[in-house]
Parts: sequence; structure tokens; C-alpha cells
Amino acid sequence: MRQGFPTARPGMVIGLLGGSFDPAHEGHVHITREALKRMRLDRVWWLVSPGNPLKARQPAPMADRIARARALMRDPRVVVTDLEARLHTRYTADTIARLQALYPGVTFVWLMGADNLAQFHRWDRWREIMARVPVGVLARPGAGLAARRSVAAQVFAGNRVGRGETLGRRKPPAWVFVNVPMNAASSSAIRARGEWRGRRPAAAKAGAAKVARAAARPGGAATP
Repeated sequence: MRQGFPTARPGMVIGLLGGSFDPAHEGHVHITREALKRMRLDRVWWLVSPGNPLKARQPAPMADRIARARALMRDPRVVVTDLEARLHTRYTADTIARLQALYPGVTFVWLMGADNLAQFHRWDRWREIMARVPVGVLARPGAGLAARRSVAAQVFAGNRVGRGETLGRRKPPAWVFVNVPMNAASSSAIRARGEWRGRRPAAAKAGAAKVARAAARPGGAATP
């Protein structure tokens, strides 16, 4: 495997959670842990994107975002990556195609929050994504109804499976909607409060550690 690329063995089931992570927060951690447990994933790779083609505003520097994400997501089964920058891919469909070529025998599962499913039909080649990999959708506050009524949910209604545990063994198209305990954290809210503008890695790491400590307490939630 190329230098800088995570390792994976044939037969593994790996969840892919893409996004700008601008910044990463406890909500990302929460849905990742739920996906590992409820979909029986061997690993989850966070794909920290160079930029979101659907957004006019571009994110903080990649180094800052990766530093915070790695400090926040402390689980050996989760790898924070800059794969899209290394692969020079701009769209999810291209990223998935390249990863499938690089990792033969590995099953990839695309992970997304319910808020993303609601506008999934606007993604470039979204039907191709559904045809390539199983998709795991995790509940997000206020997005459940819109997600269930979304274009993608209606088009692929016949491919919805009942339980996440079987998703990695399903031939695509296959998708599942998993209800999980809600976590209302959002990157946009953190930015709106002026708590993130992209910082030096050391500062990002210190802020993420504060979030992790608060999230570990019963009922705790905080942003740096």
C-alpha cells in the first residue's frame, strides 16, 4: 500500500465518513461509535475533504482540521485521513471508485447523517454511489422526516434493509436508517459562535481535548 494510506485486509468492512470536519466535534464521534457498533464495522475512516463542492465557503486549513479530528477521535478502529487530497478526487463517487480499486476484497460502507440523506439527490452521481456501496444513514436532530421523504429514500425504497448489522454483507444498492441517541453538535453552530476559525494544530488539539473530556462526563457536551 502507498505511503500515507491506511491499511486494510480483504474481507474487512470499513465505514467511510466524509466531510469537511470544519471543525470535528462530539457529534462526529457519536455517530462513528454508533456505526461501529450497530453496523458491525471493522474500521471507520474519516475522509477529511479538501473542500465541499456544494458549499461556496471553503473550510479552514486541512492541517488544522485533521489535528483537531485526530485529537478528538481517540479510537484505534478509527483513522482520520486526507485520502481525497492524496487521491486528487473532488466528488464522493470518484473517491469510492478509487478506494475500491486500491483495496480489492474490502467492503466499504458509506456513512452519512440523516441531514445529508435529505439532499443526497443533489450529489454528483448519487445513484452511482448507491450502486457501488451499501449506505448507512444515522439519525440526526430534526432531519428524520425530511430524510425519510427524500428523493433518494423514495427512489431506493425497495433497497432499504431493516437492520444495520447485516448491511456490510448486502450487495448494493442497500441502505439502512439507524435511529441512535441524538447529539445536536454541529460544525456550523460552532463556527457561528466564533469558536473555530481554523487554528494551529497545537491549539486545535488542546480544544479538541476539552471537548473529549466534557463528552466523557455523564450528560457532558462542550466545544472548545
